[in-house]
Amino acid sequence: MSEFQGFPAGLVPFLMQLAANNNRDWFKANEKRYEALVRGPSLAFVRAMREPLSVLAPHLVADDRKVGGSLMRLFRDTRFSKDKTPYKTNVGIQFRHDAGKDVHAPGIYLHISPEETFIGFGLWQPEPETLHRLRTAVAEKWDRWSGILGAPGLAGFEQFSEGLKRVPRGFPADHPGAAELRRTSFLASAPVEWEDLESPDAPARLCRRLEPSREYMAFLCEALSLPY
Repeated sequence: MSEFQGFPAGLVPFLMQLAANNNRDWFKANEKRYEALVRGPSLAFVRAMREPLSVLAPHLVADDRKVGGSLMRLFRDTRFSKDKTPYKTNVGIQFRHDAGKDVHAPGIYLHISPEETFIGFGLWQPEPETLHRLRTAVAEKWDRWSGILGAPGLAGFEQFSEGLKRVPRGFPADHPGAAELRRTSFLASAPVEWEDLESPDAPARLCRRLEPSREYMAFLCEALSLPY
């Protein structure tokens, strides 16, 4: 297993070529390039994240398995999509909570694509029961949650904006945190510069960038009775 040397400069151009040739014949002919430019460096990055992640968030898992680990699958789920192209044209790497089995658990996510590259943390579209527990915690501990959101360190992060038009049933419509109660995801993200990713020091750089996530993530985990 190779050590992480930084994401290679050829990664994004490869993704662009894959987008232009999104078919199995082209991919089969270029599979060795995929291994060298995408999967190999991504799995090395996951392994390199273990040490800094153990300090930042010890219950998040850096799993370097080729299938079912932190590196999200290459194949698209086309069952219910009009777009039948077989491959994703981005790199998605997630560090999930050790209590979670899927993307609906609290975690950290790195996204790399020709269009955008960002780091995120929180929960994306949790199941209804989980979402209700989070909203209840926000409603009951609004002073604490609003203080977390207003912390200077989070100024560079933007919350995922998708949400309901109205405050959900069971919560007061005039609650001072009404906008937060309408959320369907509790997820914040910030852009990442490529120069940070091409450095062998990328894991440490990203974990330093994620320092402001500590209180945010701790609040979410506490609301779900999970350790952080």
